[in-house]
Amino acid sequence: MTEIKANAQLDLRGVMCPINFVKTKLKLEALEAGEILELVLDSGEPIANVPKSIKEEGHKILEVKKDGEHFRLKIQKG
Repeated sequence: MTEIKANAQLDLRGVMCPINFVKTKLKLEALEAGEILELVLDSGEPIANVPKSIKEEGHKILEVKKDGEHFRLKIQKG
C-alpha cells in the first residue's frame, strides 16, 4: 500500500471541540479540491465529532491511524 502524501498538516492536540473543527474547516478552505490535509486529533470527543462533521461538509476521510494517544487522519478536500 502506498503512503498518502498530504499537501498540508494541522496538529490539533489539546484543542477542544468545536474549535478543532473550525480550525480544520479553515485549513481545508485554503486547499484546492482534491488536495489532502493531515490532521492530528486527540482521542475522545475530537475523534468522535470532527470526522463526522468533515464528512457532512462534503470532504472524504482517506485514512485514520491511531498514533499513541492521538489519531492521524488524512482528509481529501471535496
